Amino acid sequence: MGTRPTIVRPVNGRLRLRMPFAPDNRQWIHGALGDRIRPTWVKADSYWAIARYHLSPLVDALLDRWPEVEVHLDYRSTEQCDTRCQNARGEDCTCSCLGANHGGAGHIQQWRQVGSTTLIGSETHRVSRIITR
Repeated sequence: MGTRPTIVRPVNGRLRLRMPFAPDNRQWIHGALGDRIRPTWVKADSYWAIARYHLSPLVDALLDRWPEVEVHLDYRSTEQCDTRCQNARGEDCTCSCLGANHGGAGHIQQWRQVGSTTLIGSETHRVSRIITR
């Protein structure tokens, strides 16, 4: 991690906060987010698990203590394709996937058929930013 704190907001579950070690980190989290918060130290992976709705106040508090914070936000996107596209041969594709899955190229993704030829799949993507004051 280095010297900057890092927050990961996974698609599901609590925020994952990694911050430089200090003996008072738990007290600092309580001071920044309130006494009622229940941060959990996940020893196996060395991070604090914190409720998702604390993301914005946590970033603000971290920026009061450090010059920058690394934030990773995971989200799911839904993609639509067509069995005719995935089973196609040749170069021409007019499907909404813009040819990404043409001829079976998108075979790694888990697809669910929702019509006679329509397929829907979702993938997890991550947006990463360095936030500064």
